[in-house]
Amino acid sequence: MDLFGLTRQLIDIESITSNENKVGDFLCAELQARSMIARKMPVEGARANVLATWDGHDHPDVVFSTHMDTVPPFIASSEDGSRIYGRGACDAKGIIAAQIVAAERLRASGVFVGLLFLVGEERDSIGAKFANQHPIGARFMINGEPTENKLALASKGALHVELVARGKMAHSAYPELGESAIDKLVEALHRLHGLSLPVDAEIGPCTKNVGSIQGGRAPNVIPDFAKADLFYRLVGPADGLRQDICKTVGDLAEVHFTRETPALKLRTLDGLPTMVAAFTTDIPSLSAWGEPLLLGPGSIHVAHTTGEFVEKLQLTEAVELYCAVANKLKH
Repeated sequence: MDLFGLTRQLIDIESITSNENKVGDFLCAELQARSMIARKMPVEGARANVLATWDGHDHPDVVFSTHMDTVPPFIASSEDGSRIYGRGACDAKGIIAAQIVAAERLRASGVFVGLLFLVGEERDSIGAKFANQHPIGARFMINGEPTENKLALASKGALHVELVARGKMAHSAYPELGESAIDKLVEALHRLHGLSLPVDAEIGPCTKNVGSIQGGRAPNVIPDFAKADLFYRLVGPADGLRQDICKTVGDLAEVHFTRETPALKLRTLDGLPTMVAAFTTDIPSLSAWGEPLLLGPGSIHVAHTTGEFVEKLQLTEAVELYCAVANKLKH
């Protein structure tokens, strides 16, 4: 199966987070058919990572890794002369295909790399966290995400914040008898909107997104509950930002820090173009898998969109780049 055909076949297997088992089964069979030793690494229920190595090379110096899960909704594959479309085209089914083809090409030249395909990256990196408890001694890990085939100098971290405001229900005709949780939440968000956020000279600015808001019971009821979920893209340590958020919100709402992923500065190689990844990856959860590099075909700007695609030229170039980087790291 050629590079483009493999990409399309992977896209056409629905693998929205928590439903990765079918694409994992396909990959195990496909890699075994290509003479690799492929096995599942159980993570949770039917969910499992896929690990593959070559016979006699169970502890490779270099491992290629990316994730099998996608965001919803499922979108089947299609293509034209220059692009392949569909959910996961660039994030990260095309990357899986490029890494597999690169691993085969490297083997033909006597370089044996491993492959690690993970579940859960789009939600909580559960697959990466589990894999980190079972390393195989690699010195380097090349993680695949859409970087337009540029090596990432750094990747931003993430801080998930939940604000919960509480009030007192009352008839809306008599607002003085109640206490609006929504009013409190809106004021808290307004204050946070004016908060100055950190800036790193190399990585850029920390950014904020209010991803969801819930609250209220009916138009004629003073709301006793309201909640918002926020997502900060970190450019450095989060301790100071956490303190600023709590101080800014004050007693308007409860502040819950639900998940944090650190910002990272990454290894680069001479002669290869670079970029800064404003998104987070599995890399912080894979510290036991060797020194990380971040590289892959496709643009993050079209990932998670209804028109997600990957350029065929970038897929082809990615195979060459993965081979070139692996060879540099081996020497």
